[in-house]
Amino acid sequence: MSRRRSAKQVLWLPAVLMALSVIAAACSSDAASGGDDGQEETAQTTAAPADEETETTEAAMEEEPEAPPMDEMVAEFDVNGDGAVTIGVAAAGPANDGAYYQAVVDAAQTISAENGFNDPIVVDEIQAADAATALSDLAAQVDILIVGASEIAEPLGDLTEKFSDVYWYCNCGAGFPETPGLAQALDDGSEIGFTAGAATALLLSETDQNEVVFIGCCDLGFEKEFFLSFQMGLTETNADLSVTYVPSGDFPFDFNNVANATEALNNAVAGGAGAVVPYLGEAHRPVVQAANEAGIITMSAGSSTVCDPSEELDYDIAVRFDGGDYIRAIFPQILSGDMKEGETKRFLVGVDPEPGAVICNATTEQQAAMDDVYAKIAAGDYAADFGAIKGEAYSG
Repeated sequence: MSRRRSAKQVLWLPAVLMALSVIAAACSSDAASGGDDGQEETAQTTAAPADEETETTEAAMEEEPEAPPMDEMVAEFDVNGDGAVTIGVAAAGPANDGAYYQAVVDAAQTISAENGFNDPIVVDEIQAADAATALSDLAAQVDILIVGASEIAEPLGDLTEKFSDVYWYCNCGAGFPETPGLAQALDDGSEIGFTAGAATALLLSETDQNEVVFIGCCDLGFEKEFFLSFQMGLTETNADLSVTYVPSGDFPFDFNNVANATEALNNAVAGGAGAVVPYLGEAHRPVVQAANEAGIITMSAGSSTVCDPSEELDYDIAVRFDGGDYIRAIFPQILSGDMKEGETKRFLVGVDPEPGAVICNATTEQQAAMDDVYAKIAAGDYAADFGAIKGEAYSG
């Protein structure tokens, strides 16, 4: 079966989902930017110019298409002819981690429910070595396949050809090659990391502490980029502050080592750290809980919802590169035919509402400072610095 999407073929996504696609800052403001997940892969990209891409995206999202019959949507995406649409989600970490991986799963569930699709089929904790088999097995069962991060994206070049009728989408992060059969979302880790550093500095300035610990995995390239840009935002806001990177993984992409990560946090607290950046997957929430018990500043690594009153743990900052937010923003365009396989949407701090750090209970002065940071990033004031950071992070 060969599918062809036409820009003239317009499909309807309910207004509720459209509203969700414009994510307001969950905390104090929507001050108008990190993968792999963990997460978020962030490197130099080959994406189209930001202004051109943003104008195209905004124009597409402002359209109000007439709702076609449900069978028209099924005809467009139903691969196996069973009369329904099923989304598959492939995640490198636990689907219920309460952080980056779960955000992607939750978004797929929302999209499916709002559009009358089948319940999503979720395969989580996929190891890179097993990705080709796991993704192939999942593709055989679904019509649309969401790949959560680039840790498991290496086989996509072959699989998008083998399963060409399936619509493939990936939160692969910057640095992953453009692929004809793959729609992608990118963000900029340098932009996001800088905002996280600035927010942390503003909060630490209200204390007598000046040390931050950054707990990651394995000194991977995208981690280096995020760390270096965090450090830049931290010290530019307050030159008396410093941050130390501590790896906690036992192998590449091991963002889930709870024992190592919590030990790193405890050691840092004993050494006088006043804030922690838990750049982690499954280990994220245990570290945040330990940070709460220690009474130090902590933040999310991706999730945009941690400032919500319903959140059980206490977060001071939402560092937003939320894969779920990206999916909710992009899927109206996918379902309308405006976002085609092979195309890329890049989410930019100060341009798009989704990425960037926000302080959960910011004072008026703190919010004004963060608004200024966003405006400077959007204006390109730090573009040369971010380019240098990327060069250092990915130089090998």
